[in-house]
Amino acid sequence: MRALITGGAGFIGSHLAERLIRMGHFVTVIDDLSTGSMENLAAIKNHVAFEYHPETIFNKHLLAELVDLADVIFHLAAAVGVRRIVEFPVRTIETNVRGSELVLEMAAKKAKRVLITSTSEVYGKATKIPFSETDDLVFGSTYNSRWSYACSKAIDEFLALAYYREKKLPITVVRLFNTAGPRQTGQYGMVLPTFVRQALSGEPLNVFGTGEQSRCFCHVEDIIDGMIACIASDKTAGEIFNLGNTEEITILGLAERIIASTGSPSSIKFVPYSEAYGEGFEDMHRRVPDIKKAGAWFGYAPSQTLDQIIASVIEHQKRKNTPKTIAACAVA
Repeated sequence: MRALITGGAGFIGSHLAERLIRMGHFVTVIDDLSTGSMENLAAIKNHVAFEYHPETIFNKHLLAELVDLADVIFHLAAAVGVRRIVEFPVRTIETNVRGSELVLEMAAKKAKRVLITSTSEVYGKATKIPFSETDDLVFGSTYNSRWSYACSKAIDEFLALAYYREKKLPITVVRLFNTAGPRQTGQYGMVLPTFVRQALSGEPLNVFGTGEQSRCFCHVEDIIDGMIACIASDKTAGEIFNLGNTEEITILGLAERIIASTGSPSSIKFVPYSEAYGEGFEDMHRRVPDIKKAGAWFGYAPSQTLDQIIASVIEHQKRKNTPKTIAACAVA
């Protein structure tokens, strides 16, 4: 199989590329490195079954060519991270909406199999827990740019399902809940790797708001399991599936657990949302997925616990920092 991954140099995309190559498939990645990194692709960049294009998906001629050559398309290219979304709302909307529109347009011409990644953010301020795929989506005011990401990804979903119904494009939508693991950066606001970095450095762990907001974290390899199983089944075309874990923890509880896991002397510092993201920022109080549908349709069942996820991120960051420490000592 020949797979095209848009945004394949990102955290999730790079893990997906590695897995597909291990399974014996040929992988093509297109990524402009706006949030991805060539470091993420270090293990496969010279592999005979790998091809990389350092380009944006807005390069229509290249995108059309790559789509034509692909058997399946994993569309992951998108704006990521709360901080980036708040700071660059125009780019968020343009990347998510126009980018997905181009991918779907090209894929529809040749009826290519497509999996498009959405997000748990689309549930917005909904309070019905757990979130299931047919639940109403509840967004905040358009004055608050924080909701532009959720709205843009909801438009992606509407567009994807419209292509399925009108043009018979075999497309599936997966809504990814909080995903973590090796190679994830906290640069754009991802909380778990940020806490691990702060704990390993002995810095205070910055908990936004009261810390009582809760999340469910899933290991990236479990997410990859779900994505591959989902696209492998033709029956999933035209459907939406939640992918994530159901082990819930408050952000304050996460900070405390990471401090304990690293043996860090770090303290916890509470930071008002207004200081972190500006006045008027709204957060989701709870984010818990209902994953029964994915389990029933293609056997999705995440296996890694939160403690295992934390341990994998700690190990990765320690390994990543070790060469720098050794080099610094050598120079000294």
